[in-house]
Amino acid sequence: MNKKEISEIKKQFSPNNCAITRICGCYVDGEKNKKTELKEAFLSLSEEEMFKYFEIFKKTLSGTIGKNLINMEFPLEQEKEGGTQEFLMKLRGSKLQDNTILEEFYDKIIENYDYGENYYIILIHAVYDIPGKSSDGQEMFDASDEIYDHILCSICPVNLSKAGLCYNAETNNIEDRIRDWIVEMPDLGFLFPVFNDRSTDIHGLLYYSKNAEQLRSTFVDEMFGCTTPLSAGGQRDSFNALVEETLGEDCAYDTVMNIHEKLNEWVESQKDSPDPAVLTKPEVKRLFEECGVEDEKLETFDQTYEAIAGENASLMANNITNTRRTEIKTPDVVIHVDPDRAALIETQIIDGRKCIVIPMEGDVEINGIHVSSGSGETTASDTEEF
Repeated sequence: MNKKEISEIKKQFSPNNCAITRICGCYVDGEKNKKTELKEAFLSLSEEEMFKYFEIFKKTLSGTIGKNLINMEFPLEQEKEGGTQEFLMKLRGSKLQDNTILEEFYDKIIENYDYGENYYIILIHAVYDIPGKSSDGQEMFDASDEIYDHILCSICPVNLSKAGLCYNAETNNIEDRIRDWIVEMPDLGFLFPVFNDRSTDIHGLLYYSKNAEQLRSTFVDEMFGCTTPLSAGGQRDSFNALVEETLGEDCAYDTVMNIHEKLNEWVESQKDSPDPAVLTKPEVKRLFEECGVEDEKLETFDQTYEAIAGENASLMANNITNTRRTEIKTPDVVIHVDPDRAALIETQIIDGRKCIVIPMEGDVEINGIHVSSGSGETTASDTEEF
């Protein structure tokens, strides 16, 4: 799913567009005991409850694709009888009316969700009547010929509210506040099936993780049978290791800056696309070639890529480069610069030492104090040792 498709589904979480038919929930304590369960028609809830649930559902579909939101495909074996996809199909097909399937679903989450405190499993079923679109992109609600039948699950921590004082209007006093158990925004969640090309795609799901660096691979494997991709930080570290391993002793300042400059240019060219900019193994290799990496350095690129990132791994461009700033780090100093101005920073040998040279042009401040740039002559004191 891309940004536009996710946004279209999120718009259904409002009173005017609500397509939710049923809501079920299971409150679990820190010892993995089911404390209470909920089974209701969603529209039977009070307006206040609906709005609070809408916030949770929207949050489950929020974040950055490739970081907090991960598109996952089911392996073929999971689409066979007894597979994880077949189970989710049964759950969706039951419209959350089958108590046996519901209990089995809760039990699978409780068994595989590693969380030592209280949490609330929320599951909804919804049927979205997909409006057609004219050639100019306008929705035509009388031209709908397909429905998007789906389920959304949110797993929310439940924590005790903070202690404190409050004003009691009935007694007109400042009193000790009663501490309540509060359902917080989701830690994990998923949407099944995915909504690709504005149509139902039963071969995948959209997975949400509040912590982009902890995707809970065991949970993903047991619940969905899918391969957990590298986290955002894992993708960045893999790309960095790939650059260093490929270039070896030739991993020079200018070459690395050139790689990130080309990468940022490519990301910029993709910014109007609803789909995230993704680099596959051939595209990373082509990037290196365009930056002048020698052929002999690329002879073992495929094997190096598979060893570091994985055989079929792809890298989200926004996870491996920062288009807003470039960071240059030495043991003692960290320099942050706009990528468009990174070319101003050079490396030079001054007095026999490798140095990073930053031109002192225009206004220069030290802790808010304007300083002059001196005589303009380059000395070792005007540079940072590299």
